[in-house]
Parts: sequence; structure tokens; C-alpha cells
Amino acid sequence: MESSETKYKFGRKSRQFNPRIPHFSALRMGATALPPPPVLIDYTKLMPANFGMMLNDNLGDCTCAAYYHARQVWSFNAGGTEITESDLNVERMYLEACGYNPIIPGPGPGGDEQSVLSYLLNTGAPVGTLGRARDKILAFLEVDPTNIVDVKQTIYECGVAYIGFPVPQNVSYDNPVWDYDPSAPMTGDGHAVVLVGYDEQGATAISWGKLYKLTWAFITNIVDEVYAIVDNSWVSAKGTTPAGLTLAQIQAQMQALKTSGFP
Repeated sequence: MESSETKYKFGRKSRQFNPRIPHFSALRMGATALPPPPVLIDYTKLMPANFGMMLNDNLGDCTCAAYYHARQVWSFNAGGTEITESDLNVERMYLEACGYNPIIPGPGPGGDEQSVLSYLLNTGAPVGTLGRARDKILAFLEVDPTNIVDVKQTIYECGVAYIGFPVPQNVSYDNPVWDYDPSAPMTGDGHAVVLVGYDEQGATAISWGKLYKLTWAFITNIVDEVYAIVDNSWVSAKGTTPAGLTLAQIQAQMQALKTSGFP
């Protein structure tokens, strides 16, 4: 576990299994055959090097920080200007989506990714001045972490892949490459990040405001959840959606996850 001296936190709870979440592979089977994804993608090219901690140095809010990092990538690539939300909005999302209580000392309860995604679908993340506006995602699909082609396709079509994994001991703030080491003990922590590019060696992730390389061996052996997120600004600018489906078809898949309020 992390010591009190650690300047970064984790915070993803163990993955959940909600049968209502549609799967990328199942939808892809019924769609028109897709061309292979590009050999490499880097959606952070020309972006500022520092993406910001999003409070993940003190709070276990990585599931929320990962979303706001995704929003930076979407806004830069779709509109040409990176939008970075305030820490106040990040904290508010952690409070609403994960049950964080700022009165209680410590990093907070952490969060599970499926609940956070359902919150983003139904309630929307606080954005803008004092979080008065809400930004909802249009949909999210589950992706098989062991299917490298589908993970690449997700990054290419959605701008990011939202992932989670149990943390082995070789994952840290100071280690720029997270590789699979079967001898590395597990720490008992969990972490959430977004993948924002890839090449033959692996995928690039944003975590704690920096870029890290996750090898394909790490992703296929350690990562236990991957999601394709459909963002309105991305679809409007790029015209790409997961699995080659139309936006209407994907949104129809979300009806079982829609609620009248908080998930």
C-alpha cells in the first residue's frame, strides 16, 4: 500500500459486472466489416506536456481524473483548444459519483468505473464556472482487454479508451513504462487511466498529469476493464463511433442504463 509520503494516489475499486452494458465485440459482429485501425495513433501530439493531477496526488479520485483527462483530449482534437476543468469540478464529481466526503480526512472511498460511467451518462460531469453546466457522455461500451485490435479500434474511434486494473508493484509515478512482470506482487490497489494513443509496443496513457507507456503484455495480462466512451464533441468533429454503428444504434443500446437521476 502507499505510504504517507507518496505524492500520488490510486483509487479504482474492483471491477463490477453489469450485464446491461453492451459489449463492443458483440455489436461489432453485427455491423459492417471495419477496416483495420491505423498502425499508430497519438492524440496528445502538440498538446501541453502537463495534463494536471486532477487532485489524484491527494485523493483516490482516479476514476474521475481519467474522465477529465479524456475531456482534455476530446476538446483539443475536436475543437483545437484544450479544456481543463478546475479542481473544484473534479472534487464535485468525486463527491457525486463516488460518495467522497471532504469533511472526512484521507483519500476518500475511490470509485468503480461502471458506476462512474453510468453517472456520466445520466447526470453528467460538472463543467464550467462553479460546475453549473453538465457534460454527459452519449454512450459507453465494454471492450475485451485481451483483444488488442478492439482496444486500438476503441482509441482510434473514440479518442480514448477508459481502462482500469489492479496495481502491481512495478507501477508507480516515477516508472514511465508499465510492463507485465509476472513476478511483481500485487499491491491491493486499483487504478483508472485513459489510453490516448498506441503503437506496435503498446498504448500511451495519461495518469497523474503525465504520459506513460503501457505495453500490450501489461494490457492483456493486467488490465481487467476497458470501455469505449462516446463523446458528443468527438462525434460531431470526427464522425467516428464505436464498432461502425450509427449514433442512433449506439444510443439505443443505452436505454437499459438510463435512469431519471443518479445511478
